[in-house]
Amino acid sequence: MRILPALAAALSLTAPLPAAAGGPMTGDDFDAYTRDRTVYFNNRGKAYGVEEYLPGNRVRWSFLDGQCKEGRWYEEEKFICFIYEDSPGEPQCWTFWNEPGGLRALFEDNPAETELFEDTTANEPMLCLGPDVGV
Repeated sequence: MRILPALAAALSLTAPLPAAAGGPMTGDDFDAYTRDRTVYFNNRGKAYGVEEYLPGNRVRWSFLDGQCKEGRWYEEEKFICFIYEDSPGEPQCWTFWNEPGGLRALFEDNPAETELFEDTTANEPMLCLGPDVGV
């Protein structure tokens, strides 16, 4: 059976668009992209931080200073929210997009807030130093 070109075009307009087509990532999109990866982020071209995405929506974050925070992420409406061990009652919610150059994240989906861009993705764990040891 042959589909008429006009009908084929109309049907293609009703197909759901992938997250990369402009919409924010869902929790499933985010998990598929980040699971078992380490993602480095920059803010306006300056190194900002790194996050390791672990099984079970667990994460490990560092501002590239060797000090790491354990946490977890969850989906809430259009946001991917993070809770870290040092501030369990203060979720940090971001909107993520999968763009041609990698992830883009906007804090609280507010253009006046922090915007991060994926710098490099690595498949090895990030460097976390142990607790301060002194005499």
